[in-house]
Amino acid sequence: MARYTEAVCRQCRREGAKLFLKGDRCYSDKCAFAVRSYAPGQHGQARKKVSEYGIQLREKQKARRIYGMLERQFHNTFVKAEKQKGITGENLLVLLERRMDNVVYRLGLADSRSQARQLVTHGHIAVNGKRLDIASALVKAGDVISVMENSRGKEYFKGMAETLASKTTPAWLVLDAQSLSGKVDRFPTREEIDVPIEEHLIVELYSK
Repeated sequence: MARYTEAVCRQCRREGAKLFLKGDRCYSDKCAFAVRSYAPGQHGQARKKVSEYGIQLREKQKARRIYGMLERQFHNTFVKAEKQKGITGENLLVLLERRMDNVVYRLGLADSRSQARQLVTHGHIAVNGKRLDIASALVKAGDVISVMENSRGKEYFKGMAETLASKTTPAWLVLDAQSLSGKVDRFPTREEIDVPIEEHLIVELYSK
């Protein structure tokens, strides 16, 4: 599957916002966006008038990049959200939050969604005791996400229990730091999803 292979900090600069794609580095002085917040490229600092369509497109691209998805994946998720009852934009964000890689990231088992995706695809994560290596799989309420028993001895997971104990977990997830696991207590509400996205713009874009 095709993946973005350039410097990820360019994506933050292109969207004009911190997307927190590199974990702890994004909170440090080494963050490239803190130094150069303008768009990349020769004309990055030029003032441009953005059309209504351009604003909607940028919002969709921002959401897609935050969750690390390709265009077809993202569009298919939108179609699924559109078919559900309720507000389409909120349904979309809830579906994005339910992705396996995002839940692993939200539990603190990874510093970024890209790192979480790698942990999942490499077979280090289990759902309800069974290995699941599909990063795009959607978790359900009541699911228990944990580190595989045979992976806990790896250097990456050593000492993680102490680190997790100091982290804040979203209210819709229940973390058990000592067992390196967490439970999906329920689905998140819109107020609990702290991503800088105006989802109504994405709905307007796909409704054209």
